[in-house]
Amino acid sequence: MLDVRQVLHVDCDCFFAAVEMRDEPKYLNLPIAIGGASDRRGVISTCNYPARKFGVRSAMATSQALKLCPNLTLIAGNMAKYKEASLQVMDILKQYAVSFEPVSIDEAFIELPVTSNAELISQQIRQQVFSEVGITVSVGIAPNKFLAKIASDWNKPDGQYVISDNEVDSFVARLPVRRIPGVGPKSAEKLANLGIHNCQDVRDVPPSWLKARLGKFGEVLIQRAYGEDGRQVRVRGQRKSISIEHTFPSDLKDVSEIDEALKVMWPKFLKRVEQAHLKTENLAPFVKVKFADFQVTTLAKHNKKVTFDDYLALLHEARQRDNQSIRLLGIGAKLQRSIDAAQQLSLPF
Repeated sequence: MLDVRQVLHVDCDCFFAAVEMRDEPKYLNLPIAIGGASDRRGVISTCNYPARKFGVRSAMATSQALKLCPNLTLIAGNMAKYKEASLQVMDILKQYAVSFEPVSIDEAFIELPVTSNAELISQQIRQQVFSEVGITVSVGIAPNKFLAKIASDWNKPDGQYVISDNEVDSFVARLPVRRIPGVGPKSAEKLANLGIHNCQDVRDVPPSWLKARLGKFGEVLIQRAYGEDGRQVRVRGQRKSISIEHTFPSDLKDVSEIDEALKVMWPKFLKRVEQAHLKTENLAPFVKVKFADFQVTTLAKHNKKVTFDDYLALLHEARQRDNQSIRLLGIGAKLQRSIDAAQQLSLPF
């Protein structure tokens, strides 16, 4: 018997809105949306779950969203902040993956060793993302990418769902075809006109009949109707950096608080390095400091080493660039061969 693949699809819950709620707790129970102004033909990028209760959805015109939810708080958005949170999430996922494939800024596939406990690892991923990034993710667990993506949407938000190998046939048979990635509203309407509403309907018609009407898409549809997907989780380029960061509930105001914060972060960073199978002697350190006004400074020194004292010196030097209290500290390292000795780095958090 062949070993069954364990593929996870990890999807951030209402990602842009989640980052805004993390940074502004007053938004937690309010309907909010990220999008353009209604007087400029704006469109909703994403919204939180309180807004969705009013019928607000992604890709909806902002003017329509405001009609459905007059009290909707509209936020212009901050892509730099969202990219920062995304890179943090992706870095966590890479720790667990045999193969890793980012799909977009807020979702990715990872493949685990066949002997792994996928449900336990999914719980660990969700807990780690919430602890380190401050947002929630939902995870789908299945034998292939198609099923994993469907499963991640089955128990949202902040949940996980497993489609085991012996459940694939019965699960997929009752699955509406509109849930298959690639089947949009027009395709679903065309299939409905052919009498096809779920995957069992696809199975019940002759393959040649379906291919004659749908062409190449018909072949893919037949595969998905049986839960089949041979696509691999693509391995991306070798890791170039590793990092952690922490946002503090109260701003740090003096040097001693920075020292204490690094003492807490240091063992966590070393564990991250160990999990990534990296050696400290092959790394060059960098640090990040975000001040109370959200201004960020980063600093890297090729002549420093990955030691507690060298990181402490870098943090103190970075702190001198602005006479403000500090809301976030980050420490990281890049592989030596990718370090430019004269370059100050922007951190990939």
